[in-house]
Amino acid sequence: MNRRELMAGMGTAALACAAVHAPAQPGARRGSSSLPPRKVIVGTAMQQFWVKHPGLEKRLDQLTAIVDGMHAESQRKYGRGLDLAILPETAVSGEAGNDAMACAVPFDGPFANAFSRKARELGCYVIAPTYLRESEKTCSNAAVLFGRKGELTGIYRKVHLVVSADGKSMESGSTPGKEVPVFDCDFGRLGIQICYDMEFDRGWAELSRQGAELVAWPSESPQTAHPAARAMQQNCYIVSSTWRHNATVFEPTGKIVAQLKPPGQVLVQEIDLSYAILPWTSGLRNGEALKEMYGGKVGFRYYEDEDCGIFWSNDPRTTIRQMVQKAGLLEVEEVLAQVRGAYTRTHVLDY
Repeated sequence: MNRRELMAGMGTAALACAAVHAPAQPGARRGSSSLPPRKVIVGTAMQQFWVKHPGLEKRLDQLTAIVDGMHAESQRKYGRGLDLAILPETAVSGEAGNDAMACAVPFDGPFANAFSRKARELGCYVIAPTYLRESEKTCSNAAVLFGRKGELTGIYRKVHLVVSADGKSMESGSTPGKEVPVFDCDFGRLGIQICYDMEFDRGWAELSRQGAELVAWPSESPQTAHPAARAMQQNCYIVSSTWRHNATVFEPTGKIVAQLKPPGQVLVQEIDLSYAILPWTSGLRNGEALKEMYGGKVGFRYYEDEDCGIFWSNDPRTTIRQMVQKAGLLEVEEVLAQVRGAYTRTHVLDY
């Protein structure tokens, strides 16, 4: 009997029982499948800023026009407006050069007015990254989150600043942030990391601890392998907004949902933050079993190369969890909990 047949032959009731009684494990997937559908339309951008800065007013006009482009694409593609617009790292101020303070912009004034007005006009959240002037002598590499009514919802200040080759300065005199907040938005829990933060576990562990479901990643670097791994490891969606090469939406399976390549400028994608990840079983039939039962009420992407798929409900009255249970199927963490229980009983490693 091969491993697939063994898993398919395991009793569903026994697996479910083991899952309920299995001890909590570090890194275990947080469940969102029992929540009603939460469709979120995210807009992101790819735009180079290695040009002479045109002045704050012109740059703000340029960036709010990009947000308008996201909104128009959302209307065209989904028939409704954006929920969240993400702009690239330091899009407002541009690069720091030799002196971050020289290019940093204050919150009050044109910066706040432009994005507050745009968020209120479109009824969406907006993430506006910039070198932010904090005082007469300090600035930070920040991502400012505006709410749907134009209010300041929060600020993330980049913790892991790029260090100069001689080790004597960080991003031309910027001050590193000290906190990794998660923001409660009306669609779910939103985290932010900026560029070099991708390389360090601390921020990602803190976002996971606080239950971040969607992480915006404004960046100059267009990485894909590393954020794909983070999305799978942290069990969250990650959306990059970059200067070059690509802007990408990663799902919790680690797969790329959508990607923008040159010469494109904006990308819009709907995701559902209430989902179930199901491993291969013969009964699932690569998702066709649920499709036969529920038709268009269930949505999914199944990956034969990964032996798993991500599933969500399109029916506000029925959660994806209810659909999965009615079909006699198990989510991946339930299966893993049963397996961990077997490892514990047989004293495998430190389980």
